[in-house]
Amino acid sequence: MARTTAARGARATQSADRLLLGKRVGRIIILYGLLLLLSLFILMPIGWMLTAALKPDTAPVFTFPPEWYPTTYWRWATFKDALLNPAQPFVRYAANSAFISAMNILGQVVSCSLIAYPFARLRFRGKELLFTLLIATMLLPGPVLLIPQFLIFYRIGWYGTYLPLIVPAFTGSAFFIFLLRQYMRTIPIDLDEAARIDGAGYWHIYTRIIVPLTVPALTVVAVFTFLGTWNDFFGPLIYLDDQEQFTVALALATFVRRVGVQWNEMMAANLVAMIPVLVVYFFAQNKLIGGIASVGIKG
Repeated sequence: MARTTAARGARATQSADRLLLGKRVGRIIILYGLLLLLSLFILMPIGWMLTAALKPDTAPVFTFPPEWYPTTYWRWATFKDALLNPAQPFVRYAANSAFISAMNILGQVVSCSLIAYPFARLRFRGKELLFTLLIATMLLPGPVLLIPQFLIFYRIGWYGTYLPLIVPAFTGSAFFIFLLRQYMRTIPIDLDEAARIDGAGYWHIYTRIIVPLTVPALTVVAVFTFLGTWNDFFGPLIYLDDQEQFTVALALATFVRRVGVQWNEMMAANLVAMIPVLVVYFFAQNKLIGGIASVGIKG
């Protein structure tokens, strides 16, 4: 009798477990199905751009209803024409954007971490006041600084060069300094004290302890800087006057200004311009998400 009761209880438990597992599997399938539909909805513009890029020159691009795949044939040579067009050297523009982005990343990472370190780890008179003034600069809108900055760069002879697009990155950014300062404050201060006991100075502590532990936050700074610089249109438009110096964003705008726009080549160029952004996010997403999630509001 006892064995029969135990067997019935075991079967009931197994049945309940299977029912619970079925419910969980059903919820997961529904959740991932909704996420897949949402992803497809978000990717619809990119799909339409790809369709437009693969159409032949004679096929209409703007149709109603929209065509989600070429009805004639797929012309992959459009990407080659967009990248190797002698009148529109897209590879040269991509190299210009890559150079400016790399210099901006270097400037922001170095300058912002150097400024954030004393605000986070050192004690000195007027620290809170200086940090408050630094944060207050974030209240200044960009259009207010546009004319003064342009006049300064023009009078010192930097107009028509990359210097106005690169040098400001080496002076730091208030937002990134705040971000790094908050992250550095989460690192135990005991590490600094132990290093001082061993005879390490401030520079040694910064380079050997703080910077390696701040890599996730520095990755956030690097990725945000890359996205902002790669997609920047207004800065190159103002300071660059030579077509050989144009960036990707500025070069894409010239496609529209030309008479007889080849929309398929323009869409192909836009798709190619998106590849570096996707690659950077793909390889940095773990540290990017971890760096943002671990930044506290201490202090």
